[in-house]
Amino acid sequence: MEWDTDFDLSGGDNGPIPFPVSSLPKTATFGFVVSDALDPDHPIIYVNTVFEIITGYRADEVIGKNCRFLQCRGPYAKRRHPSVDSTVVSKMRRCLEKGIEFQGELLNFRKDGSPLMNKLRLVPIREDDEITHIIGVLFFTDAKLAPSPAKEITIKRSFTSVSPIRERNVSRGLCGIFELSDEVMAYKILSRLAPRDIASVGCVCRRFSELTKNDDVWRMVCQNTWGSEATRVLETVPGAKRIGWVQLAREFTTHEATAWRKFSVGGIVQPSRCNFSTCAVGNKIVIFGGEGVNMQPMNDTFVLDLGSTTPEWKSVLVSSPPPGRWGHTLSCVNGSRLVVFGGYGSHGLLNDVFLLDLDADPPTWREVSGLAPPIPRSWHSSCTLDGTKLIVSGGCADSGALLNDTFLLDLSMDIPTWKEIRVPWSPPSRLGHTLTVYGDRKILMFGGLAEYGSRRFRSNDAYTMNLSESEPCWRPVVGYGTSLPGGVAAPRLDHVAISLPGGQILIFGGSVAGLDSASQLYLLDPTEEKPAWRVLNVKGSSPLFAWGHTTCVVGGTRLVVFGGQTGEEWMLNEAHELLLANTSTKITSSRHAEKRLF
Repeated sequence: MEWDTDFDLSGGDNGPIPFPVSSLPKTATFGFVVSDALDPDHPIIYVNTVFEIITGYRADEVIGKNCRFLQCRGPYAKRRHPSVDSTVVSKMRRCLEKGIEFQGELLNFRKDGSPLMNKLRLVPIREDDEITHIIGVLFFTDAKLAPSPAKEITIKRSFTSVSPIRERNVSRGLCGIFELSDEVMAYKILSRLAPRDIASVGCVCRRFSELTKNDDVWRMVCQNTWGSEATRVLETVPGAKRIGWVQLAREFTTHEATAWRKFSVGGIVQPSRCNFSTCAVGNKIVIFGGEGVNMQPMNDTFVLDLGSTTPEWKSVLVSSPPPGRWGHTLSCVNGSRLVVFGGYGSHGLLNDVFLLDLDADPPTWREVSGLAPPIPRSWHSSCTLDGTKLIVSGGCADSGALLNDTFLLDLSMDIPTWKEIRVPWSPPSRLGHTLTVYGDRKILMFGGLAEYGSRRFRSNDAYTMNLSESEPCWRPVVGYGTSLPGGVAAPRLDHVAISLPGGQILIFGGSVAGLDSASQLYLLDPTEEKPAWRVLNVKGSSPLFAWGHTTCVVGGTRLVVFGGQTGEEWMLNEAHELLLANTSTKITSSRHAEKRLF
């Protein structure tokens, strides 16, 4: 049967087809395919109009077939073309067998035999813990088969152009996916896609377009992509509800709204100090310890409440403060609690752990007697996992030797016990590096002063570890960014690394080697198949002093940078914020109030 594009025909015996063919896009450059995962051969049950236009195959020719026919040069070829990369095919097959997502590029062919390069993404869809469908988003570009024996593929830069089609045959079988209810489509299929993919799906037809405009659907997309904790934090941001999840997802993906803004705060941190540690707890920023005059270790606590109408630094009287120290780390656990580890005190290096609950009345430091602690150290790096686990990496030992070990302390246990994460290979020993959590249970190590043989240099190495694996190991991250000299950010130490929703890591500041600006922002997405360093150029005036600064993420959408080294002192009353999303925020300086709509 032929479908007339001017009206809806019946879809089987039970009612009309869910959408008119005229609603399908005619100029998009991506294909959309759905296959039945309950059938061992994964037969196609739906293809969109663009797939038909670009490949030349009508829907009624491909419904019921496996997508592998695109690897054959024309409908009469019996074997996969020898230029098709068999390693990519094998990887795709393994991903489907394991029920995990696949991304890659594969040589395909139109019906007339002309080659296409297909950059595809396959996403398994589960219902009641069973994979029921496979969704494929396909981006086609023209390709040429080189005449050389190696049969190399040359890819054109421009996308395949798609011409409108006035008369076509479309199979009735493509409407299978549209028999699902809106609820199933939203909760079981669309919510499992990444923000960029769901934006593409919205172009398939009018029904998908309406579904992908729903803010609840986008909230689920953001939660599945960024994690429930990041989503919870963003829900508390003033203005987040006003702009909606669609805009939040776009701005965190494209960084189109990212901008610097300078502001001032009141109060004073006295005595003057350096080498202190800071951490954000909600809208509050906490300073603990530091190095005073004549290398005097400090043990006082200061708090800046950015939610106040007149934010200013205030000294907080706390009970049982830890011994004074500098070169330590301060991290946030379980929302309102802070954990401090290590550093250099009046009697040498430390390896003790203290917890502070800011919500307690009065706030009180409590020592955690963790069993089997790592050796005392300073200038190490730390981060927290799952809100309960402290991870410590590297640093400098009492002998001056650099360290390359990694330890984990579970603070939720009745008797916390340190556990060394033993790995078959470790990156070079280092200090002044960063350790950042991304994804569910992955960490990224970057930079620092690293030891290579008998010499020490600033580093721009990056390594990842997946702590959900039964035997975690460090893996080097190789940057493929072509816009940067050497493909990676400049070597540095004492910088900051911030994990953004979606897994991207933002690198800022530090003591930088060469002539590179310390205030330049860099992005790295370790979740990509080929991670690439990118320069992030943003509006506004960046901090003048990007070394010796302190940086915190406040509310999930603001990166607040305080002061930096001027050569004579550390500035704590001059602040900059990097706005990551276009929310409405009010910050009042010590001299005047200013309402800002970003």
